[in-house]
Amino acid sequence: MNETAPLRARAEIDLAALRANVRTLRAHAPSAALMAVVKSDAYGHGAVPCARAALEAGATWLGTATPEEALALRAAGIPGRVMCWLWTPGGPWREAVEADLDVSVSGMWALREVVAAAAAAGVPARVQLKADTGLGRSGCQPADWPELVGEALRAEAGGRIRITGLWSHLACADEPGHPSVRAQLDLFREMVTYAEEQGVRPEVRHIANSPATLTLPESHFDLVRTGIAVYGISPSPEIGTPADFGLRPVMTLSASLALVKHVPGGHGVSYGHHYVTPGPTTLGLIPVGYADGIPRHASGTGPVLVGGKWRTVAGRVAMDQFVVDLGGDEPAPGSEAVLFGPGDRGEPTAEDWARAAGTIAYEIVTRIGTRVPRVHVNREQDG
Repeated sequence: MNETAPLRARAEIDLAALRANVRTLRAHAPSAALMAVVKSDAYGHGAVPCARAALEAGATWLGTATPEEALALRAAGIPGRVMCWLWTPGGPWREAVEADLDVSVSGMWALREVVAAAAAAGVPARVQLKADTGLGRSGCQPADWPELVGEALRAEAGGRIRITGLWSHLACADEPGHPSVRAQLDLFREMVTYAEEQGVRPEVRHIANSPATLTLPESHFDLVRTGIAVYGISPSPEIGTPADFGLRPVMTLSASLALVKHVPGGHGVSYGHHYVTPGPTTLGLIPVGYADGIPRHASGTGPVLVGGKWRTVAGRVAMDQFVVDLGGDEPAPGSEAVLFGPGDRGEPTAEDWARAAGTIAYEIVTRIGTRVPRVHVNREQDG
């Protein structure tokens, strides 16, 4: 393989930007420790290098959804506190206990399984009890909380577990002023108080996600869990842009033009001919498609920077490619097409693609597929 040849496509991951984002987020919550969430391969950015960069910048916890994600961090030699929270019956509890992970428990079945795993491993499990304060996903309902807390305390007294945390998750922190936020914070305090009155001594209490970290200081408690903001994307356009919070997008997605050709007016473009050239023009073929994570819903709307100008997806996004109308310009094959990045070179951002596809920026970055190599730059920390 010719190492100097341009890649068909690449997702450049700026680890200096990620470290700066972590430092900025720490400044937003100076009284709390910071968890960098690296689930879903660090929201598509590459879990292991992003985890290392986040720790270098002062994150003291890492978070994943699945235990397999957390175990992969340990296999890569990532040290320190790692929490995982999305469990199903029969999961790798013993492996998690032996890897010294913090595991989340939302109900009695999970507590029984982790206690059995700890007994088999011969070491106590680190357990965080999750309260459902109103999101309605995982977490223990208030009515069931006394039973879960009581059983967890008995397991702790027996040396099987250590209760390291009490936590919950907000439903509407990205909607300023939503009444559920106050209601959830009040209920969380009540459930924490109950557990502590029964004898739980958690190391950390936490409920704040990225939007709460940025906008709700009263939610910070002992630890904030920052996900999308670590990667320089605003949790919601309604609460502000990345620049408003001092954040910088970490991923730049680009591709090499595969073909540039002249076509006459009235020429159909891509499946279904949803775009027909209005007159003689040039078309550019961009060799990424929905198999690479480019949303088909952005057909006819997705923005791309080619030759210093914004272009728009012409017609449908196909599995491996899409077309832009270059309006008579003739960039050479191999020229760079930037789908999204920080925006400071005039390129679109992930948020621009989210608007074009009718979704959120989280989905844009996390859906970029494995055919697109991640190229991590600025691996070495400044200074």
